[in-house]
Amino acid sequence: MNARRVVITGMGAVSPVGKSVPELWAAIQQGKCGIGPITQFDASNCPVKIAAEVKDFKPEEHGIDPKEARRMARFTQFLVAAANEAVKDANLTREQLAEDTTGIVAGNGLAGMDILDETYNK
Repeated sequence: MNARRVVITGMGAVSPVGKSVPELWAAIQQGKCGIGPITQFDASNCPVKIAAEVKDFKPEEHGIDPKEARRMARFTQFLVAAANEAVKDANLTREQLAEDTTGIVAGNGLAGMDILDETYNK
């Protein structure tokens, strides 16, 4: 087996309790909860009326062009915002990002449900 070294040089986050790593970490330390009433859609016919939504997210505040944001699913905007934060945190240049040895690992949980619902309804 060829062991490869991985170095984490930057982090980014968008979550219901913080739209950046410092906000998220402060919320975790304070024991904040991101669960509240559903606001992203009409939940009156749903048995569950609460969710952990990202509130007050403005893509342009996270380096995303508003025109581009309109063509992205909401969860994709979160991913791009977190990636932008990680790149900035790592002090990476465009040249370094273009190298084959640079990568971004991203994760999300149950994202894109708005797109799935919209497509189902069509």
